[in-house]
Amino acid sequence: MLKRLLTHPLAREARLDDPETTTLRRRIIREKPFLERIYTQWYTSLLETVPPGPGIVLELGSGAGFIKELSARCVTSEVFFVPHVDLVCDGCRQPFRDGSVKAILMTDVFHHIPRITDFLLEANRCVRPGGVISMIEPWVSPWSRFVWGKLHHEPFLPDTPNWHFQESGPLSGANGALPWIVLERDLRKFSELMPNWRIETLRPFMPLKYLISGGVSLRSLMPGWSYEFWTLFEACLSPVMRFVSTFAHITLVKNG
Repeated sequence: MLKRLLTHPLAREARLDDPETTTLRRRIIREKPFLERIYTQWYTSLLETVPPGPGIVLELGSGAGFIKELSARCVTSEVFFVPHVDLVCDGCRQPFRDGSVKAILMTDVFHHIPRITDFLLEANRCVRPGGVISMIEPWVSPWSRFVWGKLHHEPFLPDTPNWHFQESGPLSGANGALPWIVLERDLRKFSELMPNWRIETLRPFMPLKYLISGGVSLRSLMPGWSYEFWTLFEACLSPVMRFVSTFAHITLVKNG
């Protein structure tokens, strides 16, 4: 009963891998002021990492978002057709020339890619020297092991030995711990596989705001006007952020 009361009305009958669900999530984000401000914060942070100079700025997994409103130059994409995106694109098979991309931006996408090695190799092909992969992703901390492991519908498996997971669908297939596995737990393996990439920034953050926003599935637990209060409260947690974070902003730079 409690779960049904908290579930957002538009999400009650949604099927994760149905493109219509992605369209509904775009509507949910825009109709929840607290959540919309989170996405605006995320997009602003991602766009600030885009390097100067020539090249394509690509966002993967754009279907539910609105980054185009903040940067018209960004090429938006999704793995299936939905309105408001520029092209249908699989991150493991990108339709761009070698070295023609200067930034790949992602929000909650990396951990849905079942063959992450294929994605990394494809990004290595199409991103130019000095280009970036910049992403907002779930992160592993003592607090997030509880949040993502107990309160979220997606698999969250920090202890799995593998980078890859079985494909079940573009949204239902996931391992929320994958960014942490690849870029912290197995950093040596990543460095051997991708020797010309380095981690420019890795900032764990946001212990509470996404949770109380309800995300794209639940009702918001706080009104939009309280956003600044919660931002200040989270700032007070900075000294212990690595223990309480639920997300991380990660930027990888391809060496010139």
